[in-house]
Amino acid sequence: MTTISDIRAREVLDSRGNPTVEVNIGLSDGSWGRALVPSGASTGANEAVELRDGDPNRFHGRGVLKAVANVHNTIAPALFGKSAMDQRAIDDLLLELDGTSNKSNLGANAVLGVSLAAARAASTSSGLPLYEYINSLQPAPAEAGGEPMTLPVPMFNIINGGRHAENSTDFQEFMVLPLGFDTFKRAMQAGVEVYHSLMTGLRNRALGTNVGDEGGFAPPVTTNRQAVELLIEAIERAGYTPGEHCFLALDVAASELSSRPARYTLPQRETSLSSEDLVDIYDAWISDYPIISIEDGLAEDDWNSWDMMTRRLGSRVQLVGDDIYSTNPRLIEHGIERSTSNAVLVKLNQIGTVSETLDAIRMTREAGWGIVISHRSGETEDSSIADLAVGVGAGQIKAGAPVRGERTAKYNRLLLIEEQLGSDARYAGAEAYEKYMPRT
Repeated sequence: MTTISDIRAREVLDSRGNPTVEVNIGLSDGSWGRALVPSGASTGANEAVELRDGDPNRFHGRGVLKAVANVHNTIAPALFGKSAMDQRAIDDLLLELDGTSNKSNLGANAVLGVSLAAARAASTSSGLPLYEYINSLQPAPAEAGGEPMTLPVPMFNIINGGRHAENSTDFQEFMVLPLGFDTFKRAMQAGVEVYHSLMTGLRNRALGTNVGDEGGFAPPVTTNRQAVELLIEAIERAGYTPGEHCFLALDVAASELSSRPARYTLPQRETSLSSEDLVDIYDAWISDYPIISIEDGLAEDDWNSWDMMTRRLGSRVQLVGDDIYSTNPRLIEHGIERSTSNAVLVKLNQIGTVSETLDAIRMTREAGWGIVISHRSGETEDSSIADLAVGVGAGQIKAGAPVRGERTAKYNRLLLIEEQLGSDARYAGAEAYEKYMPRT
């Protein structure tokens, strides 16, 4: 039996220059696994809690030495000698050691670092790439007739706003989705070309090319609609057809705009809107532009309005719940019962363990909903979400703009996976959105 023999954690830096946790796990057969934990800026109230030191004399209180100590002093002694090949047992023990519903005791950054590093070590010991190992952890892996491994559609966030950029759009992310291609490699090329085309357009308009947290541009546009039109123009300048080769998606991050229940303030418009008013905007935009996905169109506590939005728009566009679910199976189950959305955003560090993440994905898939695997705005060079997206056949991934090392690490990993899969590689493309957008 291959067992866990060594666990080491340390404080490292994420893409925003903030401390985060790295964990390395060694096995009795000499295999090792490494994981780095990301961090979000726009975080939901129901997310698992990342543990910060709070010491104002170090990193302005954002140090993670307490989480590192929890790995060494609490987690490691309990895991030494345990089988490395039973991910569920490892994760169950982590939950037992923490003893809270939100990982606030040990810290989700400590727990996820160990859970993910253990999965990586086990995949190395098994002689499998991480995406194949993750596929084997599903209830019915591909070889048993389960979900096939699929190269996901990259949702390139090439205009950043909201909490991810200052003096830009009210809405947090404006994304380009290259659906009309046969391979991930070709879709990647299109996304990069549109990104550089957008840069040219911004320079021509003297709007500047400052970038936000996720590598997208943060232009000082005068309206949110202008950001959409800049993307349409960039797609056309790059030689592609909007609504055929490339489509659009939004992450509104509406919880950041909600000043009180069912009310939303858009600073650019200097106006307060009801939930219905905001949905009216989406309705008009869907009619005017090739928008096929809207994430967090309403706030995490505005459940009744989410139901209304899905009734109105759910047959025409993918409606992705992020903050409202926080990758929590209990909340996703509640959403499924209410038909609150038709897709879920999946972030490993929102829930804290690999097994709970796979539970959330399984539940979402069984409901017939869309699955979007996502990075965080404070990222690292860890590329595990690329393997996760392929291994579970999610069909969609958010990893930011196609620039900056912490983002391109995920995209470059997907390019390698496509090459490794060879003739078995399948790009999700437009198929990932057929149930939401019949016109595709």
